Amino acid sequence: MRDPIPSLAERVLYRDGLVLVIDKPAGLPVHAGPGGGPNLEAGFDALRYGLPKPPALAHRLDRDTSGCLVLGRHPKALRRLGRLFSEGLAGKTYWAVVTGAPPQDSGTIELALRKESRKETGWKMVPDPAGQSAVTDYEVKGRGADLTWIEFRPRTGRTHQIRVHAAALGCPVLGDPVYGPKPPRAPLHLHSRAIRLPLYPAKPPIDVTAPPPRHMLDALHACGYSDSLSPHAGRGLG
Repeated sequence: MRDPIPSLAERVLYRDGLVLVIDKPAGLPVHAGPGGGPNLEAGFDALRYGLPKPPALAHRLDRDTSGCLVLGRHPKALRRLGRLFSEGLAGKTYWAVVTGAPPQDSGTIELALRKESRKETGWKMVPDPAGQSAVTDYEVKGRGADLTWIEFRPRTGRTHQIRVHAAALGCPVLGDPVYGPKPPRAPLHLHSRAIRLPLYPAKPPIDVTAPPPRHMLDALHACGYSDSLSPHAGRGLG
């Protein structure tokens, strides 16, 4: 039987004394749920690299979102990273393949969000002017027959922000089981493509890029993506 927790050491994109960036696989939650089960944190002990304790999450990605995930290697690092994320200083870039197309090739979505819970259907995020501010910039990168490849750059970090904003544009993320057509016709096509961390005042920002996951490649190629556009970021792995 295949181990449900991948070898995380093989998925490290960047490492230095404070931070690790790993390429999170789609389909694996970062935390154990109420019922337990496989989760990303269960594999963090393999990422100690000589430190007494394993790293911890500096932010989160949804279970079915892949790509750049930042870990702090000790409490001091987590405090510094926490400030970057809470103050909106961490630059986040996501790639998505959506169904349909947005009305314009680029723009900014400003749509406040709040969490809505229902016994019958569980919780989801919904647009609400009284909710938390949520702002996302987007740019079309390529088009297919009925699909569009979009780069999203969220300025805020609300739960499900990109997924709700894409649906509000009239082009939900392909495979989204909550905000897209039901049943979804594919796995979720949302990927944390890159992260920029201005962590050290006297040094350039840390820039890390994650290659697209295998399950997104066919749809990306249909929208004009080329594998030559997917470099690995390897700085700091010494």
